Amino acid sequence: MTPPVPAPTIAVVDHGMGNRRSVEKALERVGVRARITGDHDELRTVDGLLVPGVGAFPAAMERLRALGLVTLLRDLVAGGTPLLGACLGMQLLFERSVEHGGAEGLGLLPGEVVALDPGPAHPQLKLPHIGWNEVRWERPSPISAGLPDPATFYHVHSYVPRPSAPDVTLGTSDYGVPFASVVGRDHVFGAQFHPEKSSTHGLAMLANFARLCAPSAQPNPPVPA
Repeated sequence: MTPPVPAPTIAVVDHGMGNRRSVEKALERVGVRARITGDHDELRTVDGLLVPGVGAFPAAMERLRALGLVTLLRDLVAGGTPLLGACLGMQLLFERSVEHGGAEGLGLLPGEVVALDPGPAHPQLKLPHIGWNEVRWERPSPISAGLPDPATFYHVHSYVPRPSAPDVTLGTSDYGVPFASVVGRDHVFGAQFHPEKSSTHGLAMLANFARLCAPSAQPNPPVPA
C-alpha cells in the first residue's frame, strides 16, 4: 500500500484503556508518524486522532472526563481534525451506551450502543464475539476505498452500535443478527473490530484513514487552548 505524502502525524489517544502500542505500530507500518499521547497541547497539533479501547464503556468515559479529553476531542473534531475510533473507541463516538447501567458518550455520531444478542435461534454463537467476520459495505466511503466487498476483520466485543441515522452505517456484519461494524459521518469514523489485528484489510483501512489525515488533504489549524 502506498503511504500518504506527506506523512501525517496521528495521535493514538492515551486514555489508559486499550492496546495503544499495537495500534501505534500498525499506523507506523502504513507510513504514519504515530504518537501515543493524552497531552492536550500535543493533541492540538496532530493531523488525526485514533481512539482505541478495550474494556467497559462507562469506565472509558470516566477516564476521558478525568483527563479533560471529552471537551477537547469534541472541539478538535468540530475544528476539522479527522478521528477514527476502534472497538470500544468506536462505541465511545455515540451518544450513549446501555452497558453497566448506561453512560453518556462523546456524542460525535447519533445513536446508542446496545448489547449484541445473537438470539435463541443461534445457541452456537457465544459472547463475546471473538474472531474473524465479514464486513459488507452499505455505501461508498473514503475509509473503505479499495477494500473488497466483503472484507474480513478481527472482532472482540459484546456490544454494538445502533446508529439513529441510516447514513452513519457504512458497513455491516452478521453474528446471528446484523449490526453496524463500520460507521462514519464527515471526518469521524469508527470500526467495531480491531484494524491493527486484521492483517491486510485492517492495514488498508488504516492507510485510508492516514490519507484523510495527510496535511495536503485535510488542513487542520490548531485548536486554541
